[in-house]
Amino acid sequence: MTNKIGNKTLGTPKTYVELITAFPPRKITSEEELAITQNIIDSLLDQERLTPDERDYLHLLGLVVSEYEEENYPVADIYGVELLKVLMTELNLQPKDLMPIFADETIISDILSEEQPLTIEQIEKLSNFFHVSPSVFLKNV
Repeated sequence: MTNKIGNKTLGTPKTYVELITAFPPRKITSEEELAITQNIIDSLLDQERLTPDERDYLHLLGLVVSEYEEENYPVADIYGVELLKVLMTELNLQPKDLMPIFADETIISDILSEEQPLTIEQIEKLSNFFHVSPSVFLKNV
């Protein structure tokens, strides 16, 4: 079985050296190179099982993509209420959906408008609700 990617073909199974030879990882300098690298990553992820060499190669490609994205698409760290708003938007949640965490909608409204800070108990409930570390709801000092 072979995977065709652009003009690159990765057959399976391959050793680490064969994978690097078929598509040498290098610093990504354009959107086209990013797309090709992401296609290679996708082809590896589509396989049922990866060999240790394929996992190592996949990790290396991930680092190369990550470096390019950090340079070209910087994302500011967000915490606290700002993160809560982003999570609510991403998951299409309304304030009423957070009623199990907050006693009433007035408290939710005050927190979202940053008129009232999150309590430790609310942070613990939010971290469980969203399956994230409680630290993401604390302001970065």
